Amino acid sequence: MRSEYSGEGLSEDQLAATPLEQVRRWVAEAETRQADRGDVVEPVALSVATVDADGLPNVRTVLMRFLDGRGPGFVTDLGSTKSREIGATGGMAASLTWPAMYRAVRFRGRALPVGRDEIAAYFTSRPWGSRISAWASEQSQPIADRAALVAAYERYAALYPDTGSPDDVPVPDGWGGWRIDCDEVELWAGRRDRLHDRLVFTRAADGGLDVADAWTVHRRQP
Repeated sequence: MRSEYSGEGLSEDQLAATPLEQVRRWVAEAETRQADRGDVVEPVALSVATVDADGLPNVRTVLMRFLDGRGPGFVTDLGSTKSREIGATGGMAASLTWPAMYRAVRFRGRALPVGRDEIAAYFTSRPWGSRISAWASEQSQPIADRAALVAAYERYAALYPDTGSPDDVPVPDGWGGWRIDCDEVELWAGRRDRLHDRLVFTRAADGGLDVADAWTVHRRQP
């Protein structure tokens, strides 16, 4: 089954001055589309790619929880497979994809840990149940069955009952996050006949995603 991509495309004169402005613009439009039509589920779902010790790729989907001049970021267990692989290689790639809008963003670069202050601030914003899950799950580790996972959840729920306070569950020591210090940000916009637009911000100097002079722009063939 084939679909004709009827996207609006992306031309150089439509491109924002910085990668951050452009990505934020597209994220905002994806969130609006989800609110209006409901066909862009989880607009900040981020596919994160790493490489294991044998050189084989791994990819999984998380939620992008940070986006500023320092790059996109997400939270995770620091003992998870993704964290171990990120720590071993120092790099990663990620993508945001909105099929209903015929758009995608690709990030490539070096991995940096998210600061503990930011992690703590984000953790307290999570619902109580999500904070308990961070304690109950040893992410990526084997477990006998779902009942064992539920039992772990119930133990921590009893230890840290819901009081309605953002501080009723402490931040686990092994819970943190990663940010991509990008060297490249590619904007993909689908068009008919597979003549898609691919505009790429490539690092040319020091500076964050919000510094126009730190980036050059070129077009790639589809």
